[in-house]
Amino acid sequence: MKQIITPGHLAGTVCVPPSKSQAHRAVIAAALAGGGSQIENLVLSQDISATMQAMSCFAALSFADGVMTAQKGAPVLEEELTFDCNESGSTIRFLIPLALTLGKKVHFTGRGRLLERPLDPYFDICDTFGITYERTADKISFCGKLSAGDFALPGNISSQFITGLLFALPLLSGDSTITLTTEAESVGYIDMTLEILSLFGIEVERKDVCHYFIPGGQSYKPYSMRVEGDYSQAAFYLCANAMGSRVDVQGLSDASCQGDKAILSVIRQFGSPLSAIDLDVSQIPDLVPVLAVLATQAEGTTHLTGAARLRIKESDRLETTTDMLTRFGAQVTEGADSLAIVGKTPLLGCTIDSHNDHRIAMAAAIGATVASGEVTILGSECVAKSYGNFWQDYEALKK
Repeated sequence: MKQIITPGHLAGTVCVPPSKSQAHRAVIAAALAGGGSQIENLVLSQDISATMQAMSCFAALSFADGVMTAQKGAPVLEEELTFDCNESGSTIRFLIPLALTLGKKVHFTGRGRLLERPLDPYFDICDTFGITYERTADKISFCGKLSAGDFALPGNISSQFITGLLFALPLLSGDSTITLTTEAESVGYIDMTLEILSLFGIEVERKDVCHYFIPGGQSYKPYSMRVEGDYSQAAFYLCANAMGSRVDVQGLSDASCQGDKAILSVIRQFGSPLSAIDLDVSQIPDLVPVLAVLATQAEGTTHLTGAARLRIKESDRLETTTDMLTRFGAQVTEGADSLAIVGKTPLLGCTIDSHNDHRIAMAAAIGATVASGEVTILGSECVAKSYGNFWQDYEALKK
């Protein structure tokens, strides 16, 4: 599928989808509580659907009119379980430790680049705790049961590993600790996990950002909540506004602990008129594609650093962001963990390959608002991964 965009600013009102990051966590916690919870303002993107399907092993889950309800009475589990994670990195990394609390043989399958993405911290844990695993082209299998203990893992690969352990370790019979052996990245996502755990009755003692104490023998308590709007998705419209659009973005919480809420301060750093900045993006990697587009319209050369993890996303996002900007006619230099974007650059009409990456497709759509000619985005259906109504919302803002 391709999307053809006529240049022009966006204007109007949009209510951004619920936070995918918060929704994953809320669905997992509600299912682990075993019934009596409702999660409102939920949209079944491909990623959230994968997590809901996986968590149906822990509770009976139903969905209607944007509300997920967890009911008592989980299905009887087979001797072997298969979790289809589609393309969701959050699902596979959050669910592996939980699956290992079941003491069964479990298999994880997926699509696209998912099974190629790093899981070494979990494999190291399996080696330590005597859990066997096998990684093939079409699945990853584990056999064994997770035990309480002391867990050491790097903090600079993905906070998703920490979140996965934080969900699972309270369920074990003994106390556990998590120690990060390198500086923690995406700390805002860990904060979000701790917030959800607390709401559902789980205690975790954070001594600092690299040390956590998790009492064992805990149980999740039912809790009902509404998922807040997603700053990761709002960032596309907010960057469009910084380039001349006039979109009223609704549904966001001023009190949110979402890491990508940083988009507000980053846009302030760019200023008005837009001027180049130097930015460490290690805490906000998902914002890089659209920030790179914004940087093309800023006077001077913007440097985005600390972005090595972008190479292990749905696409190699340093490479695919570079490809996108180059097709627009922008000047960009790709480093091992960085991008240098020269502005102020008029963007040209062109054809953009999304590389099946939702954030590349949406960032290209924002670039098209200031392009000099028609922009065609190939593989535009990939936005269904996180924001299925993006093109409908986008087109409504063009009218």
